[in-house]
Amino acid sequence: MNLHTFFKTIKGKIISITIGTTLLITLVTVSVCFCVFQSLLRRNQIQSVEFNLQIAANSISSDMKDLVYFTNWCRQSTDIAGYLETFLDKDPLAIVSKDDKGLRSVAISSFDRLKEEYHNTRSSRYITRIIVSNNTSSNFLQVLPTSGDTSSYKVDSLAKSQVFQSLFASPDFHWIGIIDDPFYQKNSPSVPIIPIARPIYNTFGTDIIGWVYVSVSSNVIMDYLKSFPFPQDSRLYLTIGDKLYLIEGSVCQEMEPDFTVLSEEQVKDVDSKTVVQKVRMADGSTKTLITRSLGQTGWYLHQTLSWQQLEQQRQVYLLLIAAICAIILSLGFFMVYSLNRTISQPVARIQKKINGIAHGDFSRDDSIEWDHELGDIGRGINNLSRDVVSLMEKRIDDEKQKKDLEYQILQSQINPHFLYNTLNSIKWMATIQGAAGIAEMTTALARLLKQVAKGSSALIPLKEELDLVKNYFLIQQYRYGGSISIEYQMESEDLYQCMIHRFSLQPIVENALFHGIEPKGSAGRIQVDVRTRTDDRGKSLEISITDNGVGMTQEAIERALKQSEEKKSADFFRQVGIANVNQRIQYEFGPDYGISITSEPGVYTTMTMVIPYVAR
Repeated sequence: MNLHTFFKTIKGKIISITIGTTLLITLVTVSVCFCVFQSLLRRNQIQSVEFNLQIAANSISSDMKDLVYFTNWCRQSTDIAGYLETFLDKDPLAIVSKDDKGLRSVAISSFDRLKEEYHNTRSSRYITRIIVSNNTSSNFLQVLPTSGDTSSYKVDSLAKSQVFQSLFASPDFHWIGIIDDPFYQKNSPSVPIIPIARPIYNTFGTDIIGWVYVSVSSNVIMDYLKSFPFPQDSRLYLTIGDKLYLIEGSVCQEMEPDFTVLSEEQVKDVDSKTVVQKVRMADGSTKTLITRSLGQTGWYLHQTLSWQQLEQQRQVYLLLIAAICAIILSLGFFMVYSLNRTISQPVARIQKKINGIAHGDFSRDDSIEWDHELGDIGRGINNLSRDVVSLMEKRIDDEKQKKDLEYQILQSQINPHFLYNTLNSIKWMATIQGAAGIAEMTTALARLLKQVAKGSSALIPLKEELDLVKNYFLIQQYRYGGSISIEYQMESEDLYQCMIHRFSLQPIVENALFHGIEPKGSAGRIQVDVRTRTDDRGKSLEISITDNGVGMTQEAIERALKQSEEKKSADFFRQVGIANVNQRIQYEFGPDYGISITSEPGVYTTMTMVIPYVAR
């Protein structure tokens, strides 16, 4: 069997449909899974980065709130305000004297209060320096957790610096980013800090009486970012104000932006404080940038998604998809194997059995009678095989009976020919002896028997049926001594060629003789009218046979039409009754056709036959 023929078989179609369906399901599953996994993978990666940024941002934000709160306390403390108002226009307090004891008491009390609040601040470990000074920087309080320069010159230089002035003049907290600590010597290692400088107002809050300076170590940020989990190909940025920093390990380096924002993306289940953007890097690659606010104005953490991490997770998903495909294909091949065992093999065995029947093997095969639908077909084939054997045997018997019947028919043909020859001999003898009546009657009888014996068709021309009636009536005329007569009225000569049932008019004429005229005991007359009529049924042939006999009651009419078998008599034709003729017409043409009877007792009886007009 070649491949083209194989796919035309049921087995080939089942296998091809199963494999095609399996491959289609696999393709759709792979496509859907890949798209879904890609979307889930990217969303999970975004959410993972967002979670890490959120943890770091919350920690940094919490510390910075504490430091801002401490700075505001310095600005609002009555002890600090009292100290600044006391030393508003005083010279530097250098030597302890009798007159300065009160001032020193105020200074010491204010310093202790400042130091106490410093130690109460949770994030104080990130404060590297605190300076509270009057406007002239002549008197100031300073808390210095570690050793450092505390000279008035340095404080005055700080107050005059551009950085300080920009922070001091800002209406609110202003962030200029991470800078080197201005109090450290140039030959010492630089310590990155985040400076805070705010004015301090008098008790009534109208005049500036001094300022507070707080330097915050950059560790407030870096402590949470040193161990920040991100892959090598991911970049972590920090924005403070208008400055951008690249964070690599424990190093925070200021830089110019190396990416351009292309668009902002909407990602489901992402916090409102998180922004997802599509950016183009300096090398031309496109990445996803996740941005999280740190709580302070202008403070943000940014991280780009890792392509390597995405690729690694994608490989895991691809392995999972491959496993799903392998399972689906395995199920497909299992289905092919199961269908082959459940359908293809039984069909092959049924086909083999049918071929065996075609070659004459009609034996019963119980192995094809399974307990399912194909088993029902197998049982049907076995029963068919048995019925074919029975039919063949019956056919042989029928052929044998047919030969016997043909032999009997051949024998029976001897009697009609012998009877015809005998009647012809009687006819010629009667003619020689001058007995014309005997000769005519013998001729009519011979014709009548010949018409009865010839042909087997159900429908014959009306002329042939009328000839049979004429021969029959001629014999009856000799029987009744010429006291009966018959007349024929034809609407048209064409009606002779209309088709009518064989032996349908003779039983009606016979009924008119024996049940109408004979009981009357006097001469009688029969009239046959043949005509056509057209009605809802179309064109019909109507034949009426009327006698002037004793007539019929309604009960007799109903009995005559419903009786299935007439009472037998010695006459052959009496075995074919009116009810039989009526049934034959209705079987052939339907219930709208048949025989109807109208009669007036003692006057007449008319039997009307209506059949479809069928020309020969």
